[in-house]
Amino acid sequence: MVCEPGDPGYSGWVKTHSSDATPVPPAARKLVQSAPPGLASATLRAHLRYEFEAGEQRGPAVANPLFELLTALTDTGSIAHASRALGCSYRYVWGALRKWEQVLGEPLVSWAQGRKARPTEFARRLVWAERRARTRLQPQIEALRGDLTQVLHAARDARNQLLTIHASHDMALPVLQQYAASTADLHLDVRFQGSVDALQALKEGECLMAGFHAPVLDESAPRRQPSQPLYSLLQSGVQLIACSRRLQGIMVRREHAAFVHSFPDLVRHRLRFVNRQPGSGTRMLVEQMMREHELSAAELDGYSERIEHTHVSVALCVACGVADAGIGIQAAALQFGLRFLPVVTENYYLACRVADAQHPAIARLRDILAGERWQDILAGLPGYRLPASPGCLLALEQALPGCHIPQAPR
Repeated sequence: MVCEPGDPGYSGWVKTHSSDATPVPPAARKLVQSAPPGLASATLRAHLRYEFEAGEQRGPAVANPLFELLTALTDTGSIAHASRALGCSYRYVWGALRKWEQVLGEPLVSWAQGRKARPTEFARRLVWAERRARTRLQPQIEALRGDLTQVLHAARDARNQLLTIHASHDMALPVLQQYAASTADLHLDVRFQGSVDALQALKEGECLMAGFHAPVLDESAPRRQPSQPLYSLLQSGVQLIACSRRLQGIMVRREHAAFVHSFPDLVRHRLRFVNRQPGSGTRMLVEQMMREHELSAAELDGYSERIEHTHVSVALCVACGVADAGIGIQAAALQFGLRFLPVVTENYYLACRVADAQHPAIARLRDILAGERWQDILAGLPGYRLPASPGCLLALEQALPGCHIPQAPR
């Protein structure tokens, strides 16, 4: 912090904004107590803790006293306003900032006489970097939160059903996860990974269901079919359940929207591209579009170098300027205020083995997907629509007409 107790105006400043009589709420005590003095910043490592509390926590949110403090400071623009937002006294916020500056070895607030205390550029970068890290890990954070919540449910009620799902990243699945747990005692153990890895896990018996996405095959749109790696894993012993329908396309910031009308425009205007990891369905879509337009990996800036694992992290990279364009679902583009150019409409399927189709947990999930309450929730999610025959068991040939599906080995 630039201002020190010996600086002119410091005493009057503190007297104006603080009071020893102000009670210290638990949040304020955490702000001060969580900053151990005397640590060199080079030795700092992230330590994770969690608590069971009432209420909901969603998305990439992870409680941390330092970043709660810095976020309040950057959002409100002054220590006085931040202290009111946090429900604690000015003096305690000031003390917490001083302690964290000692821990980090960097100033967090700049102050000059006659001006409000404001976060330093380091503090702003720190808030941005932490938010970016959590957003990139949003699927893993949501999965961890769901797993830890299941601890209490499993201990209290043996009737709860547990359904393990390995799935390609989708923003509607965490919403379905919370809805199923709260209304049907069905706990979805969702592990996000690429479509190929998810279907491979199903084939090897590591999960009961696998989530993947495939283009809607109709005559009014370019005929994009699931790629060969998916063909080889979608054997005849598998059935599909339609979960949702979504749009996937090109995401760009506003300044690039005027001249991006198709995928080749990314190369034509030398935009920096952020790609998805190999084995993901979105990466396969990118590869298919490159073949259609006869583009090479060398022509697309960042094709092999900028790799993210979720739609949300791709959208964040574009929004914050790390890249100029990426491929992702409309819901992710809307979340970060990006312009979206639709490329393909997709069905998101949950696959299961025919032998497991009548499993009680799968039957309960099918009832949820077919129910009007869940369908209303899904229809209200930005970028999502209802699929045809939600919750129904579909043969591969029915869901993916025209696709050659290999026979399962006998």
